[in-house]
Amino acid sequence: MSTPKVPRSEARRAARLAAVQALYQMELTGGGAAAVVREFREHRLGETSELGPFEHADEAWFERIVEGVVAEQLLLDRSIADRLADGWKLERLDPVVRGALRCGAFELLREPSVPVAVAIDEYVRVVRAYHDGPEGGFVNGLLDRLARETGAMELRA
Repeated sequence: MSTPKVPRSEARRAARLAAVQALYQMELTGGGAAAVVREFREHRLGETSELGPFEHADEAWFERIVEGVVAEQLLLDRSIADRLADGWKLERLDPVVRGALRCGAFELLREPSVPVAVAIDEYVRVVRAYHDGPEGGFVNGLLDRLARETGAMELRA
């Protein structure tokens, strides 16, 4: 019996949700990227989460995002912090929002094959899976500003 073919967009959507969850877990536990990626591959990817299915997550994309965010965290955090309102600090943000912003910033700055609108929309969707308040709009606005100010939009037009 063969596994049904899942559209790439759905597989990447699941990978993005898993990546934000993995970053959240790393923050809570202090675990490193390699250990968390391994745990997700062995125990979570291929399953269904309360927030959505991981059954068909693109494992390579999940790993690329998590490892990329960790490797580029200083640059990503600076890029995000520079676009926060005066008086706001990255550490003050909800951990899920912070993780989604880091992942979104990584895709915008380091993954030119991903359309800007897709990267932004996907992380807004991830945040809305956790929060039904203004957080999705906040993520949308900040990632849009980042894309515009770094030239990511022009590079992908």
